[in-house]
Amino acid sequence: MTQSTLGSGIRLAVFDCDGTLVDGQHGIIEAMTEAFRAERMGDPEPASVRRIVGLPLAEAIVRLAPRADDRGRAAIGRQYRDAFKRLRQSGRHHEPLFPGAVAALDRLTEAGFQLGIATGKSRQGLQATLESHGLLRRFATLKTSDDGPGKPSPHMLFYAMADIGADPAATVMIGDTVFDMEMAQSARVASIGVAWGYHESAELAAAGAAAVAQNFGELPRLVEETMGRTSCVPVRF
Repeated sequence: MTQSTLGSGIRLAVFDCDGTLVDGQHGIIEAMTEAFRAERMGDPEPASVRRIVGLPLAEAIVRLAPRADDRGRAAIGRQYRDAFKRLRQSGRHHEPLFPGAVAALDRLTEAGFQLGIATGKSRQGLQATLESHGLLRRFATLKTSDDGPGKPSPHMLFYAMADIGADPAATVMIGDTVFDMEMAQSARVASIGVAWGYHESAELAAAGAAAVAQNFGELPRLVEETMGRTSCVPVRF
């Protein structure tokens, strides 16, 4: 059937977290390195760890340790979760907001957008991150690795849109990895890449990004322009 792009009139902007809103790479790399060392494997390359940020943990470990068997990968996963928990509890884990993030969220809210997050983090981890920056109440829907299939599956976006009552044509996904862009493509949702994260701008464009923001200051304009381009295009299911 054909569904109007205007639908309910609700507009939804869904953000990735690590690499998009916050720079969480340092804790992820440290915890993954501890996990590999605990299992007496060589240290993973930091660049390789950054490449898998956003994927479900099990898939990330498959990519980082392709020669390990299922038991070994499961052990790395347990070690990673334990290491990350220790890091957070120690107070040494810092996830700074990228410059301009709060102002961009303000501008999108003022423009009438509902805000959401779709992330590979756990719900507990995401809530801790948002609370540390005073952002938790800004988001109307939070979708995490606890909610079902992870990126690049479209399910988190489906669930987020269902929470808000937003149509795909009135929804935009904002992220720093090809996994975000691929998730948006599968959900038939527009996507905007960000250049300050963990994948290259050219990769994001090739994966389907309608635009790539170079800084948070230009993101609200790009969101409005992207929504304008999709507002007259019917979405077929």
